[in-house]
Amino acid sequence: MGFILVSAGSAIGLGNVWRFPYITGKYGGATFVLIYIIFLAIMGLPIMVTEFSVGRGSVRSIAMSFDVLEPKGTKWHIYKYFGIAGNFLLMMFYTTVSGWMIYYLYKMVTGGFDGLDVNGVGAVFGGMLSDPVTMAGNMILVVASCAGVCYIGVQSGVERITKYMMMCLMILMLVLAGNSLLLDGSSVGLEYYLSPSWDKFMEYGPREVIFAAMGQAFFTLSLGVGSLAIFGSYIGKEKRLTGEAIWVIVLDTFVALTAGLIIFPACFAYGVNPGSGPNLLFVTLPNVFNHMAFGSLWGALFFLFMLFAALSTVIAVFENIICCIVELTHKDRRTIIKWGIPVMILLSLPCVLGFNVWSGFQPMGPGSMVLDLEDFLISNNILPWGCITYLMFCTYKNGWGWKNFITETNTGSGLKFPEWVRPYMKYVLPLIILAIFINGYIAILTK
Repeated sequence: MGFILVSAGSAIGLGNVWRFPYITGKYGGATFVLIYIIFLAIMGLPIMVTEFSVGRGSVRSIAMSFDVLEPKGTKWHIYKYFGIAGNFLLMMFYTTVSGWMIYYLYKMVTGGFDGLDVNGVGAVFGGMLSDPVTMAGNMILVVASCAGVCYIGVQSGVERITKYMMMCLMILMLVLAGNSLLLDGSSVGLEYYLSPSWDKFMEYGPREVIFAAMGQAFFTLSLGVGSLAIFGSYIGKEKRLTGEAIWVIVLDTFVALTAGLIIFPACFAYGVNPGSGPNLLFVTLPNVFNHMAFGSLWGALFFLFMLFAALSTVIAVFENIICCIVELTHKDRRTIIKWGIPVMILLSLPCVLGFNVWSGFQPMGPGSMVLDLEDFLISNNILPWGCITYLMFCTYKNGWGWKNFITETNTGSGLKFPEWVRPYMKYVLPLIILAIFINGYIAILTK
């Protein structure tokens, strides 16, 4: 249970809330969800199993797992530098965005949004972004608290605290969804969100909808940088890995779907356009809560849930980075964490300053900022190539090889991973990921 919840905590993040509900409503409701679930099964599941298997088979993080398992003389271990860099990049902006959750939770608890309209809420969000001291302070709080959890230890800190956070997250989501569904007029939002609509599917075209589903299924699980492999390295051989991976995907999908049940019924009940991205969380939803009875309470619970989702990811990635450095340097874990706190704060500062002091630096074109560059490097480059690396490593003879992979994956009791999927994982799935990679660049170059 601890392994499943900690792994799910790594996968569950802000994309489950500020992107999935919006694109589900936009691209056809239940029609899109069905396509998305298919891609989770044919893409997310096999890649996740390869990560878990490499982690458990090597009993190492991404820093040394390829070194331990690769045939002598091969160079698979070179990817570890990209994987470690990907974890650092993810932390460099995720700590900042997680800090926004702390700020908004504080504002909700203290009544900072009471009586504000959408422009007033937007001014609060803009004021936060333009204040480097507030942004840096919340980011430092995130870094220190998550490092503190890792400092306590893997079982007593990372596993125990993440496990309780994830259970609280699930309960909070159900309470919030129940409240939204009981609002007058919520049925319109529920229909928009989940009613099957082939008209919307055809309006945007099969290519756009399918790539949106593929992209969401691919990115939601943060595969390819060893974030899940590290937890695979901690578990025993009692259970086969396929069933464990399915549980993680089910929990990730549950959070994404339930987030929509919180957002859309509430937005439509009060006639508010839900929108997407950061504006949905930090401008639209506080305005919705202002319309509700006991809105500050519901808003505080919502941002507490968001904080748990964000911190569970930060803790998981922190743990991966710590283990990588321990394996590479053979230094004491707690010493690395102590030195790592100021280093991570310094690495996170460019993202903080990109919204204010360095706002003139627009690396991805007009209106972009440091966060966009960091996100682009990991999401559009390191993640897809990392997944292709794991797939090839587990299916090619000059890598770990199919026989070793399937033996490790199917050791223990539980659902067996089918051996007949080898040709698909070896030849077809890498091409699908490559198509997502190319489509991401096309979208950037043509916008």
